[in-house]
Amino acid sequence: MSFPSDIKTCMRDCILKIFWPKDHIVQFFKDNGCTDADIRVLGDYKELHRYQIVDQMFDHLSSKPDGGLGPFRAMLLALTNWSFFDPYYFDRLRKLNRAEADRCITHLKQLQEIRDHKIKEKRKQRAVKEAAAQDAKQSITELKEKYISLIQGGTSPQRRGYELELILQELGRISGLEVTEPFRVNGEQIDGAIKFEGEHYLIEAKWQDKASANEPVYQFVGKIEGKFYGRGIFVSVNGFSENVVSSLVHGKAIKTIFIDGEDLMMVLEGLQSFSEMLDKKVKAAQTKGEIYVNAITGKSKIS
Repeated sequence: MSFPSDIKTCMRDCILKIFWPKDHIVQFFKDNGCTDADIRVLGDYKELHRYQIVDQMFDHLSSKPDGGLGPFRAMLLALTNWSFFDPYYFDRLRKLNRAEADRCITHLKQLQEIRDHKIKEKRKQRAVKEAAAQDAKQSITELKEKYISLIQGGTSPQRRGYELELILQELGRISGLEVTEPFRVNGEQIDGAIKFEGEHYLIEAKWQDKASANEPVYQFVGKIEGKFYGRGIFVSVNGFSENVVSSLVHGKAIKTIFIDGEDLMMVLEGLQSFSEMLDKKVKAAQTKGEIYVNAITGKSKIS
């Protein structure tokens, strides 16, 4: 983390408008965390111009592994609370101007206030994100428990399919995606839709006792074809037959990606987010023409 350049520039100006003797400038550095080794970097500083002393010290501190954060912060605190203006140099010799020094310190305080406000806002945003992440984690756990209970049975096939739709909708919301609930259009039942990376995807969710075969997949593809720049996500808890995968990609424009129960479990286990899973699936379809891949490894699920 580097110290803000605008604040360093203003601190430099403040030092030059508060101190006249070079020894006083160097003493200010010593009083605010600069070590003897730091001071030795200046060499015979009395041969330097006042501004060169400040510039060389600031450059030296900035080049250190920690960016000189300790001394810079100490100097910032000292300058924003500065109240002694040596009358010998300000009033008697008139080497320094009190009004200019006051303006410079006021400006430094303003920069510090702006920085503090930004830091507070970032902390608030981080706190909100952490709270949202915690809520999402709790929600994911609840969804996992619901999903496993559906696997264990005791629910009618129709109800199980409906609950799967709800799980998918909630995963989309947790990932911050725009979710459209199930709807009918021109007599077609659509299990829902999500907006991912600027594209809308229709969703078909099936919980059958075996891998999805050609007919329901082809019906869904037909729904996609009838939509403007249509794209689709077909979810089949028990996977897809090799035949349906190969027939869908052979010589055709790829508009649908496949998700199975393993993919959902990886998300519910927290191994990747729903958005990350979709990204891997879409990337595989766009770059390799593969619509049914493992979202963790990126490898095809069809041997």
